[in-house]
Amino acid sequence: MSQSLADLEKQLDSLLKKREKSELILGVGYGNSPAYGKKTQTYETPVVMKPFLSPSVSYFHKTGLYANVSSYYLFQSIGKPWFEWDLSVGYDYSKNRKFLTGISYTKYIFTDSVDIPITPINNELFAYFYYRDWWVQPGISLDLGWGNTQEKLAGGRLSRNISGKDFNIVTAVRHPFIFVDVLKNDDAILLTPSVGLTMGTANYYSNLKSFQYISRSPKLHWEWNDAPPPPEDVQRSFLNSKTATGFEMRAIDLTVNASYMLGNFTISPSYTIFKPFQGEEKQLTGYFTARLGYTFK
Repeated sequence: MSQSLADLEKQLDSLLKKREKSELILGVGYGNSPAYGKKTQTYETPVVMKPFLSPSVSYFHKTGLYANVSSYYLFQSIGKPWFEWDLSVGYDYSKNRKFLTGISYTKYIFTDSVDIPITPINNELFAYFYYRDWWVQPGISLDLGWGNTQEKLAGGRLSRNISGKDFNIVTAVRHPFIFVDVLKNDDAILLTPSVGLTMGTANYYSNLKSFQYISRSPKLHWEWNDAPPPPEDVQRSFLNSKTATGFEMRAIDLTVNASYMLGNFTISPSYTIFKPFQGEEKQLTGYFTARLGYTFK
């Protein structure tokens, strides 16, 4: 049952998807997304959390390069249930046992769905670094989002182009715990608790990695970006967060990521508790996500 540190590091890297072999992974995820609670939007229209499924296809090359395609199906939708497609490419470097680092680019494609708030943030550049030679592993992530969108006004009779950007820095500390041969001789469990502090801007609703804990808040408050047209004509105008006050401390969170690997199957649940520092709702809030993947080696 005893294993060398090198063996444990190899298994840990495999669980973290830092692999020595090229792999194709089919997956499906579950989560919640903010969406409008009524078909006709007004100042009082609630923004509620609706569940979604997210099928994905990922290819990880042994050099560290990878590509991913994801889509999202919204349950309890008012309009089109397939509301989003994500296209990602990136590179992860894990050959040095003392650190992990990587960079990725994601293109977000949104359908014309009446359920999801409009956003100009449809591009994301994300980079991370973790030093893992200590028992507690410190890390830092940089997250830049930008883009533009066409906002329809007056029932589609008018339109305007809106552009915007957000930038965030996330500092974190974590420690992975790995358990092998738990239920069978060839399975493994990885538990990774982490504490993160997010600093940056929140000018727009977005799906940025550093923004996800806010986008899953059960209570979101929005205001019109400019003076709104008559409510009966335009109730789906572009919305801007009230808490957009420049670069500042945004939130602190505690996340527990888990992975159970059995053969080619991996189940990865995750739970996050966070406390926002911006806005009117500053109480502790949590959200749950999960993903099931099958690996073709």
